[in-house]
Amino acid sequence: MAKNKSSYVCQHCGAHFGKWAGQCTDCSEWNSLVEAPNVSMPHHNKSTAKPATRAAPRNSSGGTPAGNYAGTHSAVMPLNAVSIGLDTRLPTGISEFDRVLGGGLVAGSVVLIGGDPGIGKSTILLQTATNMAKADSLAGSALYVTGEESLAQVAMRAKRLELPADRLRVLAETNVETICAALTQEQPAIAIIDSIQTIYTDAINSAPGGVSQIRESAAILTRYAKQTGTALFLVGHVTKEGTLAGPRVLEHMVDTVLYFEGQSDSRFRMIRAVKNRFGAVNELGIFGMTDMGLKEVANPSAIFLSRYDRPVAGSVVMVSREGTRPLLVEVQALVDDSQGSPRRMALGLDFQRLSMLLAVMHRHGGIHTSGQDVYVNVVGGVKVIETGSDLAVLLACASSIKEKALPSSLAVFGEVGLSGEIRPVPNGQERLKEAMKHGFKHAIIPKANAPAKGSPQFKGINVIAVERLDDAIESAFEL
Repeated sequence: MAKNKSSYVCQHCGAHFGKWAGQCTDCSEWNSLVEAPNVSMPHHNKSTAKPATRAAPRNSSGGTPAGNYAGTHSAVMPLNAVSIGLDTRLPTGISEFDRVLGGGLVAGSVVLIGGDPGIGKSTILLQTATNMAKADSLAGSALYVTGEESLAQVAMRAKRLELPADRLRVLAETNVETICAALTQEQPAIAIIDSIQTIYTDAINSAPGGVSQIRESAAILTRYAKQTGTALFLVGHVTKEGTLAGPRVLEHMVDTVLYFEGQSDSRFRMIRAVKNRFGAVNELGIFGMTDMGLKEVANPSAIFLSRYDRPVAGSVVMVSREGTRPLLVEVQALVDDSQGSPRRMALGLDFQRLSMLLAVMHRHGGIHTSGQDVYVNVVGGVKVIETGSDLAVLLACASSIKEKALPSSLAVFGEVGLSGEIRPVPNGQERLKEAMKHGFKHAIIPKANAPAKGSPQFKGINVIAVERLDDAIESAFEL
């Protein structure tokens, strides 16, 4: 006999439980378990129950290998015998977007893009779709599927942005089976699903947006993309913590995961690749939000540098590296006497790492901040996740404490270890070249990143190579 037994599914990580609990034991999220009723469970007498056996693997249509795979012939071949077409990359018509994707869209790839509401996800995808639809090589082969807006609303946005919409095909639908049927009929080279949280499948009896619906709908669309070679964009919602909503398996399922970054009050937007099977991760594309949509920024380093009439205390320019591109970013620090418990705040940087660096500066640099508030900000809203920003952060804090401005022609990069050593960072000479290109005359860098003495390509910049934090601080204030 079988009985119906309710199970509970975590809406954050997708874990299953036999009974409800206040906290998911897998991901530690609170109040995330939702009942999934009518799950058929075998009813056994405890004294006669046998150990469960592992079920045979099933294919995408639900059959076992013996029943459905018999008679299929998948050729096994050496990897070097697989032919790779020269046209597997599809240009989006937006070079910064192509950079983040690794050089363009790969045929049959699935890209998941997330970001805060109103940050520009639908805008850039509509621009991409119209660009690719009007391309001579892809004429009429782009399909935009909207599950959140009506076709009239999509048309209004395209008209406001003055996009060429005569060749773009559109569909308002939320049922994944109907969407796949339309894709089969249209056979587009690129398809956009806006958004995956609104899509549902008839195979699951639950509301759209749930863990099971998102997982199964994404699996069906991913299978279609791999079988047909259609490049697929999935728009995803984000939680209040800024991570993609839905099960984490969704990020494992797709080929590329992109995140929109940027402050709501800033006109600049950044797209970062946090996963990319076909390109570099942490690649950054930078755009400006205008009345005509998102426009590429030709010189990204320039937008993150403030121009002062005279040097200002607490400001240091660091040379970061985002993906394959060096980037000049200004770090600002404000250290002031605390009126109560000392506060630490970091915008664009890891808060925990800031606390660690301040302790290192106290022990190995002789500068303490125990009774002071420390605020650190990366100008422009960019998030710096590499450790090459350590030295710039500490020099900015030291400059604010001493109320002594560092030269505006100084660029800095380097990782700071717990023992006060300055550790090298990748691509040090490329960072130096970027600083020289923007007119910087001095650079404090790790000794291991220093170019050879007398190198002709670095004659225009004074390179100060340091091994210890106290040496770096002393050198900075002697300039």
